[in-house]
Amino acid sequence: MHDDRSITEHRLRRTLAERIKPAVYSRPVPLAVERWDAPGEPVPVAEGLAAPYTHCAVGDAWGPAWGTTWFKVTGTVPADWAGRTVEAVLDLGFDRMMPGFQCEGLVHLSDGSEVKALNPYNAWVRVADRAAGGEPVEWYVEAAANPVLVEHAPTAEGDRLTSGAQPLYRLARMDLAVFEAEVWELVQDLEVLHDLMVQLAPDDARRYAILRALDAALDEVDPEDVPGTAAAARARLAGVLASPAAASAHRISAVGHAHIDSAWLWPLRETVRKVARTAANVVSLMDAHPGFVFAMSQAQQLDWIKTHRPALFERIKKKAAEGRFVPVGGMWVESDTNMVGGEAMVRQFLYGKKFFLDEFGIETRNVWLPDSFGYTAAMPQIIRLSGSQWFLTQKISWSQVNAFPHHTFRWEGIDGTRVFTHFPPVDTYNGDLGGAQLAHAARNYREKGRGTRSLAPFGWGDGGGGPTREHLARAARLRDLEGSPRVEVEPPDAFFEKAGAEYPDAPVWAGELYLELHRGTYTSQAKTKQGNRRSESLLREAELWAATAAVRVPAYAYPYEELERIWKTVLLHQFHDILPGSSIAWVHREARATYARIHTELRAITVAAQAALAGDGDTELVFNCAPHARRGVPAGGAGVPEPPAGRVSLRERPEGGYVLENGLLRVEVDGRGLVVSAVDLAAGREAVAPGQAANLLQIHRDLPNMWDAWDVDAFYRNSVADLADHDSLAAEQDGPDAATVRVERSFGRSRATQWITLRADAKQVDCVTEVDWHEKEKFLKAAFPLDVKAERTSSETQFGHVHRATHTNTSWEAAKFEICAHRWIHAEEPGWGAALLNDSTYGHDVTRDVRPDGGQTTTVRLSLLRAPRYPDPETDQGRHTLRYALAPGAGIGDAVREGRFLNLPERTVAGAGPVAPLVSVAAAGGPAGGAVGGSVVVEAVKLAEDRSGDVVVRLYECLGGRAAAVLTADFRPAAAVESDLLERPLEGTAVGPVAADGSVPLALRPFQIVTVRLRRA
Repeated sequence: MHDDRSITEHRLRRTLAERIKPAVYSRPVPLAVERWDAPGEPVPVAEGLAAPYTHCAVGDAWGPAWGTTWFKVTGTVPADWAGRTVEAVLDLGFDRMMPGFQCEGLVHLSDGSEVKALNPYNAWVRVADRAAGGEPVEWYVEAAANPVLVEHAPTAEGDRLTSGAQPLYRLARMDLAVFEAEVWELVQDLEVLHDLMVQLAPDDARRYAILRALDAALDEVDPEDVPGTAAAARARLAGVLASPAAASAHRISAVGHAHIDSAWLWPLRETVRKVARTAANVVSLMDAHPGFVFAMSQAQQLDWIKTHRPALFERIKKKAAEGRFVPVGGMWVESDTNMVGGEAMVRQFLYGKKFFLDEFGIETRNVWLPDSFGYTAAMPQIIRLSGSQWFLTQKISWSQVNAFPHHTFRWEGIDGTRVFTHFPPVDTYNGDLGGAQLAHAARNYREKGRGTRSLAPFGWGDGGGGPTREHLARAARLRDLEGSPRVEVEPPDAFFEKAGAEYPDAPVWAGELYLELHRGTYTSQAKTKQGNRRSESLLREAELWAATAAVRVPAYAYPYEELERIWKTVLLHQFHDILPGSSIAWVHREARATYARIHTELRAITVAAQAALAGDGDTELVFNCAPHARRGVPAGGAGVPEPPAGRVSLRERPEGGYVLENGLLRVEVDGRGLVVSAVDLAAGREAVAPGQAANLLQIHRDLPNMWDAWDVDAFYRNSVADLADHDSLAAEQDGPDAATVRVERSFGRSRATQWITLRADAKQVDCVTEVDWHEKEKFLKAAFPLDVKAERTSSETQFGHVHRATHTNTSWEAAKFEICAHRWIHAEEPGWGAALLNDSTYGHDVTRDVRPDGGQTTTVRLSLLRAPRYPDPETDQGRHTLRYALAPGAGIGDAVREGRFLNLPERTVAGAGPVAPLVSVAAAGGPAGGAVGGSVVVEAVKLAEDRSGDVVVRLYECLGGRAAAVLTADFRPAAAVESDLLERPLEGTAVGPVAADGSVPLALRPFQIVTVRLRRA
């Protein structure tokens, strides 16, 4: 037989595009259209409905960037359409290639209730399944003129303060029409079969069977009467559509979804509208398709609907009660997981799962994070302690170098907890259930021979929209179709239960899930990151002192509502395009203002609680909220600090520069203002590699291949300039307690001032770098070349630390050329090490080199600032103050302690006398106070969420070993219960019974998190 495949395929594509698809709507009549352009920001629905509308027509321009136009659409169904299915086609000027990234609309009835959304693949509104004829039509469309910002080019359109005033869109179509259902079904038949056919091998008999059926169906189509011949054409396809899949066909659990970025190329206020539009689409689709199941993550987004669209939220709750609208994820937002602090990660689950329980009565069991930029190794334990048991992500498929070896596996965290995990092999979280995607999922699936099934999220996402009726039509046809994977629309939990049952011995991956991409997100938008870190620290303070005051001072009321509101605001800003610095300028401008506001609120809560605790008096008290005692003030208490036992000397260095010494460290700063020596006097060890300089600012060219704010590519290292020249150098002695060297440098269009300080009794040199940054596409680092032979470094992560190799033996290790650490990174050889501490920096890199003398230099660098131009062309421009410190001779316990001190400053308050800690922890058989070497750290002290007045204490083991400790409360607890992260009783063995003296014994495994709920008598 002659090979005429290309002829039939071309015939199908043209006939579909030019004859069949246009025939889905027949007999169109124009609707009358009026408009009102809302001034400024979006208005409430009632205001939009009552606005003064003026005439407009198809073809009219509308919408400056970020503007809102309300359209009033009216008409009458023609009398001779009685009995026909009638729809409106409302095209705002869509580009079908970019759903979610352009204009969108939400259709309302005159009473303000939501009908459905409008977007490029969803521009229809049903008028009647069987029209009576003569019925009036009236809708109000709230249309958002969101600019298209996906070109990866610098643009001023990313902020309403700098965007242009010219209209971006033109109304394309506003019609009533007869919906030809049989033609629409024919379109679905033809597209599904064509997409399947082209995925089959050229010599597959099934491919030819489909080809001949398609050819025969096209023969039946009369181009001049498509509606009248559609049924006959469909009949010619019935046979190939009825042929069942092979017994061994891959099984796909299709889950309706709309991945909606809580902010990205649009501001938070637009996401509020995006989630309403998507949810309106979903519940409308459910009314027409009983088998449709939709999963929605991010409690914050549902809370927005509850607040701004209460009627729509009630419709969602009804669908949730039916098991069709399925909350998933259990987190407040789909947060970043690299940089979020430990307690903040706990609160993501606490407030997320609590919302789903309170509003829907649903205990979410899976964690749904398809798009975050890598996953902390602390995550498995946090997942399990939240009451969840499964994890799903997609983003690891984006890694540039190494293909991850599993799609279904058990993920093991730093403490040994394992979580059943799935990466959908469809390699997208915005699936369309097309033949190419399904064939890719089946081919790509790495568990062949052991597992048979995977999950595919489907629906337009990123900017929202969700599944369409076309997606559901594909799923129905692909449920059991020869040549295709079997597709079943079902909830995520159904997939996980089936996959877990068939693959109980899935392989184990231990440690972090490092994304070999988007490494620049550890650094971009430094002020957003600094705002997050300081918010986390201030929340710790506020909760600790408020809880202490609530227990001690009868007149003090614990600020439950204020703290919860602030926590949720911080959690929202940990979304994976806000905290990572990958959103438009508008988002980060608002984030800076939000952080400033909540910092003020948190300080006020702390001041009020401390004043209640301190009482009236003129004794100068220092409040120490750190989990370790310092200067004689106990952890979590207040008292009069002990004066330093030592003193600091400052002298000039003969070769130029200065020498600072305090009996513990001797630090030399040379004539360039660089640290060329830092000697641990007790150990007799030099920290700085010979011939090298520490606290050296280095600048690189930084133009990644694609994702500017997201990426740093390895070739950035090929060009580097050391900023060793200076404008001025001076030193000053701050009494016997401290000495400081100040150096000023100019470079490019920027200036940096650095203060290098040695304090009495401190075994670390403190560095403050103030940068007035005006570079473009540059990367600023601070280098510390250490004379340490370190095979690996330890980086703080949530509730512990992770080890990473310093060598690049394998492609997996080489790909980690930029890494994330929280408050510290530590390098050591047997017997001695050093830590680099910071107050708000997350990005780091570590390299190693063997010197001619045989020694090894391990260079640790902090990533201070970047200057990408997309999506925010002004990223990081302006003044920054960054604090970090080098601690020679530090062990990991020292790094934990000093990292906390750097991030949790003391507060001085006048009062009556010392304030004892509400709780204290000591090694079993040792003194309280978290002394050096102790490994159990108090992460949080708060009152229980249920308003019972119980005290909740969260602790963890920080060194990676077993620990026995004693928790003592400064009140007599009636009971001590180990709890999960939602503060519910947890069966476990970590917490012993309350002893006669009120103490509670604890036994922790390495890196274990323990939450103790102390019931007050």
